[in-house]
Parts: sequence; C-alpha cells; structure tokens
Amino acid sequence: MTFIRETIITSCDAAGNVHVAPMGATVTETGYVLAPFRPSRTLDNLLATRCAVINFTDDVRVFAGCVTGRRRDWPTVPAERVRGAVLAGALAHEEVEVAAVEDDGVRPRLDCRPVHLVTHRPFRGFNRAQAAVVEGAILVSRLHLLPAEKIDREIDYLSIAIGKTAGPDELEAWGWLLDRIAEHRSAEHPIAEHPIAEHPIAEHRASGENAP
Repeated sequence: MTFIRETIITSCDAAGNVHVAPMGATVTETGYVLAPFRPSRTLDNLLATRCAVINFTDDVRVFAGCVTGRRRDWPTVPAERVRGAVLAGALAHEEVEVAAVEDDGVRPRLDCRPVHLVTHRPFRGFNRAQAAVVEGAILVSRLHLLPAEKIDREIDYLSIAIGKTAGPDELEAWGWLLDRIAEHRSAEHPIAEHPIAEHPIAEHRASGENAP
C-alpha cells in the first residue's frame, strides 16, 4: 500500500532561486520518493542540486496559491544542512538529499533520504476545511482533464466542510480555487499545465478508481 503525505516542496536552482510547489511525498523505509512530472522546475532543481526541503504545513493557502497561480512568493528561510530553503510557516520540515534517480520520460522517481528534521510548532489537530482545500487544489490541477460535472460534484461535497469548519485562511484559499474554476470556464484564461502537475497523487486520482 502506498502512503503519500501532502507536502510543500521547496527547492533551489543553481543560482539559489527558491521554488515552492505542492507535491505528494511517498513514504518509504528510508525516506521519501518524489516523482515530479516533466517538465517542472522542482525536477530541474532536484537534479541540479540533489537536495530539497519537504515542508509540512497546515496553511492550505500555500497549496491553493500555488495551484491557482494566485500567490507563489511564500516566505522562506535558509535550510540548515542542505542547499535550500524552508517554508517560513511550516509546522515541521525535513531536509533531504537525492540518493538515486529512476529516470522516466514522463515522471522520474527520486529516492530522497532525510538528513535533518526540525519541528517548529505543534500540530493542533485535523480540520475538515483544510483537507477540503487540499482536495480542491488537486481538482483544480486537473481542470484540463476532468469533466465539468465531476468537478462540480466534488466541489459541492467539499464545500460542506468549508461551510462548517473553515477559518479565515481556509475561506481565502477556497475563494482562490473557485475563482480559478470560474476563470477556466470563462475561456478567457485557458488553463495550461499548472505547477501542481508535479504532484503525483493528482495523477493517481485522475487515473484511479475515482476517475470519470
């Protein structure tokens, strides 16, 4: 059984420019497997520097901001053991090094080994609205693949959790997602391959048992 954590990957290019992207990190016995799609800046950075930071955050605005393009300039601070950056608002982070690469024309698999783990503040429990925003972000990443009926059905269901349990941050993130769906349907801004296409679980769900 595959266990995937929903994370924010921060990586740097050779010049030190930071890139922030949502991505599912597959848990292994020795660390994580990251499998960004080609092309992606995360993949380019991982191959160039052989390291990254896996950030764990309950600020779902980061997921929604990246997938919609509404906001990508999330604050970061320098990593401690690798050449990289840490999401400033992360609950915890793991600095990882790339130990091996399984090349693939579509989605290479990078075996990443943790070298440093830091907990910044406590996790205070699960929130349904936060989970709904993450699920909504995955849906938005597949707008160019999924039929409108499926998107509407899923969004309608997820909105129940938003209405019952969301705080200000979740409401803001949810608004970004709804705006992106509206933009896509207006055909004024046709969606291309968005940064969250680096996200392996998005591909898994689009082709798995829940696919149309």
